[in-house]
Amino acid sequence: MTTQNMKRDTQNNFSKFKQSRVWMETKGFFNAFVVAMIIRTFLFQPFSIPSGSMYPTLMVGDFLFVNKFCYGYCNHTFPFAPNIMTNRIWSTEPKQGDVVVFNNPKDEGKDYIKRLIGKPGDRIQMKQGVLHINNVPVKLEKIEDYHMVDQEGRFLVMPRYMETLPGGVRHPILKAQPMGQGGLDNTEEFTVPAGHYFFMGDNRDRSLDSRVQDKVGFIHEKLVIGRAEILFFSTSAKWYQPWSWPFALRYERLLNFIR
Repeated sequence: MTTQNMKRDTQNNFSKFKQSRVWMETKGFFNAFVVAMIIRTFLFQPFSIPSGSMYPTLMVGDFLFVNKFCYGYCNHTFPFAPNIMTNRIWSTEPKQGDVVVFNNPKDEGKDYIKRLIGKPGDRIQMKQGVLHINNVPVKLEKIEDYHMVDQEGRFLVMPRYMETLPGGVRHPILKAQPMGQGGLDNTEEFTVPAGHYFFMGDNRDRSLDSRVQDKVGFIHEKLVIGRAEILFFSTSAKWYQPWSWPFALRYERLLNFIR
C-alpha cells in the first residue's frame, strides 16, 4: 500500500469516526431531551417563586419541583394545556393544607401557588383576621416575629402565627397588618362549589387568592397542576447580577420538603 493510499484511508477512517461520534452525541442529546420531557410532562415540573404571597413557607427566589402525578392528569397538567381531555384521569383529591400549583384563567392563564384551604362543600370566612372553616375558627398561635428583606430591599419585621387546619396540618402565616385591619381580614362566607377548591396564601395581607372572587375565586379541579413537593434551590440574587450568585445561596433551604 502506498503512502498516499494509507493517508487516504486514515482520513476516511477519521471522517467516519467523527460522523459516528457526532451521531452518538446527537442521539444521546435527543434521548436525554425525550427523558426530560417525559419527566416534566408526567412526573415533576420545575417551578420558581415570583412573588411574596407564600412567605414564610416559600420565598422569592425559591425553585421547587411540582409533583404532577399525585392528583392525576388533566389538560393543564401538560405543556401548553392542550384541550385533549374532558375530565381528570387517575384523580386523587388534594388534601386540605397542601401547597398547590394551579392555573388561574382570570389572570391571563398564569400559574399560581397557594395553600388549599377549602374543599367542595366547605364554608370559608375571615373574621377579624382569623380563618373560619364551617363556622369554626382555626387554631392560631402567636410565635416569634419573622425577619425578612422584601423585593424592594427593605428590612421588615412581621408578626408570625402558627395556624392549625382541621385535619391537623400546621403551617406558619404572616400578618403585615394588625389582626382585623387587613384588607381581607373580614369577608363574606364563601361556600366552595362542587368540583372546586378555595386557596389562600400564607402571607395573608399580601396574597391575591380565592378571597378575591373577581381576580381568583374558586378554582376548578381541572385547573390544578400538582403539589409543591421539594425545594431544590434558593437564592436571593437577581438573575442579572451573576457576580452575586455565589454569595446569595440560601443553603439552609436547599433540598427541603414543602409542608
